[in-house]
Order: sequence, then structure tokens, then C-alpha cells
Amino acid sequence: MMDTQVDRELLEKIADLIGKPVGAFNIRKDCGCDGRVSTEHIKIDDRTDGHAGIDIRILDGTKGETCHIPVIITKSGVEETVYNDFYIGEDCDVEIVAGCGIHTFHVGKNSHVHYSEKHYAEGDGRGEKIMNPQTIVYLEEGASIQMDTVQIRGVDSTKRYTKIVCGKGAEAVITERLLTHGRQVADSPCVVGNAKCFGHVQCDSIIMGQAKISSVPEIAANDTEAQLIHEAAIGKIAGDQLLKLETLGLTEEEAEDRILKGFLA
Repeated sequence: MMDTQVDRELLEKIADLIGKPVGAFNIRKDCGCDGRVSTEHIKIDDRTDGHAGIDIRILDGTKGETCHIPVIITKSGVEETVYNDFYIGEDCDVEIVAGCGIHTFHVGKNSHVHYSEKHYAEGDGRGEKIMNPQTIVYLEEGASIQMDTVQIRGVDSTKRYTKIVCGKGAEAVITERLLTHGRQVADSPCVVGNAKCFGHVQCDSIIMGQAKISSVPEIAANDTEAQLIHEAAIGKIAGDQLLKLETLGLTEEEAEDRILKGFLA
């Protein structure tokens, strides 16, 4: 597990892992399992339906525990679809750090989940690095999920699909940060309200170089009780921000890089 410097560097970038993970984890590398540990309250097992992926079951009342399930690919020509299902019991408060895949969450009553997902790619090969994550969440009464998804750099194309079904009093908060350069393209989903609900979308974009950004205020209501709001802003890095960092000894390029890292943090 994590037997090369490349493995260690990738895991630090995508999962903030330094050394052996603490708590429950499953590390997937090049289409296989590279390490797995279950705990007393979090059980990780292979799927039994023929699909690649795992089932994660978190017992009722589990609080303060973290489950890491990162994915790293170090070989060229790898294509795979991974299905991971999470079954979170009632009255839980847990953190899940994952990689790209098709994830389905079943969150029990009054439970809270903080879900983090980071995408990163490197290398100068000509092959395209494509990641199309899909997340489906079922929240029971009083449950909540906070989703933080980040595309750090290096991904040529990404298209995210997210579906959340909320029970009574349930809440979902999604924060998505995307970085593209060169010919890279990223599509972020619109918001559709299919029942009585409240939704607020805020899109803040930094444009640099020859980039093009289209922030389309696409919100759709399929129920008369749906209330949806969209806000969008596109702008370049403020000159006073650059000046302040340059007075501290950074070059203009270093200052821009520091601001972008803060935007993605």
C-alpha cells in the first residue's frame, strides 16, 4: 500500500493523506484494492452484484469518525466505472473523503455527512484524462449532507451529475470548485426542484488568459412550491490583491497562483 513516491504524492493531493490513514479506509489503485481497513463502527466490503466498487455501512450513532476511499490511477489506458454505496445509520455525524466514481448515499434520520471529493491529474501524455462523477443522495427526515467537491488541475474533461432526494426537514449544501487551463472543459450541473423545496445557487468565477466562462443561470422548477434562486459573478483577479502579495516578495505569477489556491481551498 502506497509503496511508491507517486502514490504518496497523489494521495496527499486528493485525500490529504500523509502516511497510513487513521480509521476506516479503502484505497483503490489501477482497478484493484491497494489497502483496506474496517473499524468497529464502519464496515467496508466488496460489492456482490458484479460491479466494481464497495459497500460502506456506518452503524447508528457513529460520530467523529472519518472514512477515506480515494482512487489513484498510475497507468495509461485505464478506463473503469466504480460503484460505491454508502449506508449511514441514524443519528450519525461522519466525514467521508472519496475519489471519482458513482456514489449513492442512504443517510438515516438526523444524521449529518460531510463529503469531500478531489480530482487531480498530472503527466504530459497525449491521452485524455476524463472524470465524470455521479452522486445520488437519499436523505431521510432531519438528515443533512455537506458536499465539497474540487477539481484541482489536470483534468481534460469533466461533467458532474448530482441528484438529491430530501425527506422532511432534510438539507443539502454543495460547494463545487473547478480549475481548468488550456483546452480543458468542465460542466457543472443546473438545479432542478421537483417538489416543495428551497434552493440557492451562487456561481463565482475567476477568468484568466484566453479562458471562456459561460455561467448560465439555469434553474428549473417542476413544482409550484419550489423556490429557487441563482446568482452569478465573473471577474478577473483584483489588482489590489496582486499588489498586496507582490509587496510581500511574490512575483505576479506566484501571486496569481497563491490566489487560485485560496479560491480552490
